Amino acid sequence: MTTPSPIVRLAVDIGGTFTDVVLENSDVLHTSKVLTTPEAPENGVMEGVKLVLEKANITTSSVGVFLHGTTLATNAIIERKGAKTALITTEGFRDVLEIGYESRYNQYDILIDKPATLVPRQLRFTVKERVNVHGRVLTPLDEDGLQTTVSRIIDMDVDSVAIGFMHAYANPMHELKVRDYLKKIAPDLWVSLSSQVCPEIREFERFVTTSANAYVRPLMSRYLGRLHDLLKNHGVTCPMLMMSSGGGLLSLESARQFPIRLVESGPAGGAIFATHVASELALDKVISFDMGGTTAKICLIENQTAQKARELEVDRQARFMRGSGLPLRIPVIEMVEIGAGGGSIARIDAMNQISVGPDSAGASPGPAAYDHGGLEPTVTDADIHLGRVEPSRFASGRVTLRPEKASKAIRSRIADPLDLSISMAAYGITEMVDETMSNVARVHTVERGHEASDHTLIAFGGAAPLHVGRLAEKLNIRSVIIPTYAGVGSAIGFLRAPVSYEVVRSRSMRLHQMDVEVVNDIMRDMRAEAIAVVEAGAPNCEVEERHTAFMRYAGQGHEIVVPVPTRQLTNKDADILQNAFDREYSKLYARTLPNADIEVLTWALTIKTTAKPPAFAGKTENAAFARSIGTTRIFDANMDAEQDIPLFWRGDLQPGMTIEGSALIAEDETSTFIPNSFDATITPTGYIAFQRKRSLPK
Repeated sequence: MTTPSPIVRLAVDIGGTFTDVVLENSDVLHTSKVLTTPEAPENGVMEGVKLVLEKANITTSSVGVFLHGTTLATNAIIERKGAKTALITTEGFRDVLEIGYESRYNQYDILIDKPATLVPRQLRFTVKERVNVHGRVLTPLDEDGLQTTVSRIIDMDVDSVAIGFMHAYANPMHELKVRDYLKKIAPDLWVSLSSQVCPEIREFERFVTTSANAYVRPLMSRYLGRLHDLLKNHGVTCPMLMMSSGGGLLSLESARQFPIRLVESGPAGGAIFATHVASELALDKVISFDMGGTTAKICLIENQTAQKARELEVDRQARFMRGSGLPLRIPVIEMVEIGAGGGSIARIDAMNQISVGPDSAGASPGPAAYDHGGLEPTVTDADIHLGRVEPSRFASGRVTLRPEKASKAIRSRIADPLDLSISMAAYGITEMVDETMSNVARVHTVERGHEASDHTLIAFGGAAPLHVGRLAEKLNIRSVIIPTYAGVGSAIGFLRAPVSYEVVRSRSMRLHQMDVEVVNDIMRDMRAEAIAVVEAGAPNCEVEERHTAFMRYAGQGHEIVVPVPTRQLTNKDADILQNAFDREYSKLYARTLPNADIEVLTWALTIKTTAKPPAFAGKTENAAFARSIGTTRIFDANMDAEQDIPLFWRGDLQPGMTIEGSALIAEDETSTFIPNSFDATITPTGYIAFQRKRSLPK
């Protein structure tokens, strides 16, 4: 019996500045990093794919699986570059998107800015119909009124239509009728149904999520179609899977139908990568720090599990203020994302202080040092001027850096106006971005009942290894891990992610009156939907199944997640759910309400492929001091002078070797700066592990 050949897998992550490509063949990784091509992202993908295939000496026909994640959907929403979209909803609910929660995220700000709706009022239409919370039709669909509405929509030359009726999650009959009519009258229109995109209670979130799906669907579906055809024309004919915001992989067709599930696909890959590293090193308290060219992402990982959520906000008008963005009800890995990346632009604000971001120079024109026309100083320009980047080895030498351009931009925009030296101005830029990121990490952990200093930082992304040392100092964190191939960590995360799909259905019922036949029917339908998606992405694979319910005391405003047995339910299971609810409620609030009715609002089911957890890598045994390949000059702000520090090439470092800070470690995708408050050792897995050696600088 012959052993089957391992599948060659290719992963691509499109970021705002760089496109990262990783090829895995028999546990050997090959990587490439190229500038993103914003006008036609698929061209950057193909450039990176060709480079990595050449490195691995593999033909396109040998690729067995293609995995992909992208920020295109998020960018389209934030930049308002999606399709011209109309909304059809129940009569009387035209302005739900505008009204929202009927509250203000900052009640004392009289000049408050709310995010603009994706569907302006003139493109929101209503028809007579009504279904109640249990799915019973109260008012039949007004088909004559529908014909008039559709005629108006066609006359307004829209590209996409969102359909969201009241309580359609309980009975989608009217939404399906409208979809069928649109297909007959205007077959070229893209149509999104709330009963499919977000079949849950709370019409505001449901309508926003459905509108956002409709808004990005033409763009994403066309892009994914172009990429699929381009890959096929170059001989890549294998299945194509997409990274979802929830940390699983979707089939291409599911991604094209529900592109809203891709809004955090790149960051989700990074969280999966960090979780894998935490498991290898048996770390139970981890803060994942992903800093790329455009944004920085912070994720809390407890007991080797990334925290999950059912909602995220995009396009926040107040960067750190909940309620200031558009709420999307999709499965996500819970994290906080800010505009603080290598390409973030530095400027002097109205208070004559240095501020950084949230806008980015991106891939075009990029930082001033790229010499592509960028004139504004960025974080990358500051890092280059401070000596933390080895210019000859940047992006494997494929991006030629001009350090003098970086210095010129910093001098003209920051140093001269503030009467600072260029080096001190550059340090001010990095210090501001590091302070912003440390504040975000501190708040994120405290809000979830944890202390940042108890955690290990796992840093990846092109810019994170340059800044993680200072971030650890500010957070009083003693240990840091820089994984191998940290510069392309999110793409590697795609390779570690399971194929999975989560389905939810809202169906309100009191627990003591639970209709198990209805619940079993709902679970059966959800399972069929989830299995179809998972089978399309990973046929004949073993799968895990998880059932949950969103429950609350009757009259409360929010629910908690309660596990549900993964089998046919019986009437006796009401007691099991009661006990499970009491346990989860007690964990959160240290009490229960014995005589209060409990209601279930939403049922959820997740199916994913099984995967072996990574083996524990073992402890590091120190062997010897690593040998440098020379020295490099950096700016020391404490001394206000330049100094020479050792320069190492990461490929030369072996497990057990130690490096005393300050030092710089160069590699193809990034550079790692070890400040003088840390020493570093190389773990058995080849990771760089910082350990603090002395008191932190003030």
